Amino acid sequence: MGHTVTEKILEDHLVEGTLETGEEIGIEIDQVLTQDTTGTMVWLQFEAMDLDEVQTEVAAQYCDHQTYQFDFKNTDDHRFLRSAAGTFGAHFSRPGNGICHNVHRENFAAPGKTLLGSDSHTPTPGGIGQLAIGAGGIDVSVAMGGAPYYIEVPEIVEVRLEGELPAWATAKDVILEMLRRLTVKGGVGKIFEYTGPGVESLTAPERMTITNMGTELGATTSIFPTDERTEDYLERLGRGDVYEEIQPDPDAEYDDQLVVDLSELEPLIAEPSMPDNVVPVREVAGVAVDQVIVGSCTNGAYEDVLPAAKMLEGREVDPTTETIVAPGSKQASEMLAREGWVAEMMAAGVNFSEATCGACIGIGHVPGSDTVSLRTFNRNFEGRSGIEEDNVYLCSPEVAAAAALAGEIVDPRDLAEELGDLEDPGIELPEEYDGSKTDLISPDEAPDDSLIKGPNIGDVPLKGEIGDELSGEALLKMGDNITTDHIVPASQDILMYRSNVPKLSEFTLSRVDDTFAERALAADGGVLVAGENYGQGSSREHAALCPMYLGIEAVLAQSFARIHRANLFNFGLVPLTIDEDSYERIGQGDDVEIVDDVREGVLGGAEEFTVRVNDEWEFTAELDASERERAILAAGGKLSWTKAQVEDGDTGATPADD
Repeated sequence: MGHTVTEKILEDHLVEGTLETGEEIGIEIDQVLTQDTTGTMVWLQFEAMDLDEVQTEVAAQYCDHQTYQFDFKNTDDHRFLRSAAGTFGAHFSRPGNGICHNVHRENFAAPGKTLLGSDSHTPTPGGIGQLAIGAGGIDVSVAMGGAPYYIEVPEIVEVRLEGELPAWATAKDVILEMLRRLTVKGGVGKIFEYTGPGVESLTAPERMTITNMGTELGATTSIFPTDERTEDYLERLGRGDVYEEIQPDPDAEYDDQLVVDLSELEPLIAEPSMPDNVVPVREVAGVAVDQVIVGSCTNGAYEDVLPAAKMLEGREVDPTTETIVAPGSKQASEMLAREGWVAEMMAAGVNFSEATCGACIGIGHVPGSDTVSLRTFNRNFEGRSGIEEDNVYLCSPEVAAAAALAGEIVDPRDLAEELGDLEDPGIELPEEYDGSKTDLISPDEAPDDSLIKGPNIGDVPLKGEIGDELSGEALLKMGDNITTDHIVPASQDILMYRSNVPKLSEFTLSRVDDTFAERALAADGGVLVAGENYGQGSSREHAALCPMYLGIEAVLAQSFARIHRANLFNFGLVPLTIDEDSYERIGQGDDVEIVDDVREGVLGGAEEFTVRVNDEWEFTAELDASERERAILAAGGKLSWTKAQVEDGDTGATPADD
């Protein structure tokens, strides 16, 4: 039987386990990346494990979320991150240099390599054939130290692309169509591998738009085969030497298949407040738009901003519509500036922003109250933009530019017909990506060789070993699709405390119940109850770390998002799956007790635990965990478990064959 692209890369990096769906494997990691909202914990954990030097081929620390440095705490964090990169041997991307995924794809991403990143949109370079996976910070720390990354082998789903995109339809519409069909839960436990004749019609940057936003499906990752388009892109980057051809074998077998006919797509848009709330643009045409932003790691590259610039050339944005361009990298900004496009956009009434994640997580360009914001981003979770009850739509740069010109949502095909001289800008790659590399500091150029810790840099809290008993109040009952933004909001006034867990924990689940943190501390232990897809969204491990700090012992949910489930294990919180009937019956404030000996059950491989509620009724909860995950849980989390491994002289790493 032949192999898929995914299987070929996994097999090449396999150090433990068997490549069978559902089985846990350990794979060697070639590259790691982290960013400023997750990076401080990554390096503090790396230090806590008494590791001296990065062991992966590439490690990169990016400062891309809080680049505006509203407070000395932000600046101190960036200084600490620069010192950590210099001390341990990582590349350092200075604040303002760009979003981690954009800068990484420009400088380091390579076909056939594995990449682990402490950001959920790490799968971006899957568009050029790299197996890239988002994970919690402690997983990145351990992999950076040379140990394998462990994961259950997902189902591999073939997405067969046929035809070619018609005028005004874009790669963004491809992934919006996937979300329309599958929802934000449709990719859980899956890898989407794109194949078919339609692949060759897409440039590498278009493919990376699709793999970037595949995260919103809940997928482990997404990947494309490599071909002449991939090689051409890498040559333009000046990195043609890393090209490797990787194609699925003709007789490769997939767990499932779906077909997308590109020629049938039209401009699509995701309505508030979920990325899967997708409809054709024409269905919502006429909605007044107060703000338009072109940018983010999904649509902030040179090739994404240029079409919008062409549409705005010689025109002016509607006076009622604030329009911002936030490029994904400083290189993109520099190239657009040298070609005159920045001036054209400014003349059209555009506010040109620094290259940052910023607005995507509510840091800067927060919408006004009772307004509509149209963005080329990947997420529109309620409140993520920085204001509660926001109205954020997601779309392509072309749809965004059309709205900026019209002052309302409009299908660009209809606007082109109305204006008469507006043409589909298409996608255009530069002859050469020739931006400066000044803000990317290599380990050899590092100005620091020791850690610099400001007063806001705290220690990593540790949880003790799991005990025999687990009981407490159901402190909060939540619905479906609770995101990590709900658990630990990412706004600038809160996330500045990302290195100060006691302070950050005060905001835990404040967007669901602003009394939660205080109640949790007073309760001295308890559990959380949630519906389906608990913990979707960002990879930030603070969403597990802060509840742990507040004394939460377990989370009872109908289902968990992949990264957050792993983070619960990593910080010693028991993730128990419950059925719908039990979820409906249990109430906030109920007394919950696991009847069985918890420690014995976790270490002994028990898959079911009996849960008693109010000493009145019982139900069965399931623990789906590998032997390794059970050992981590029993130890109180991955940091405690790994420290013990290091002290025993075993990081769990197995040398891979050359």
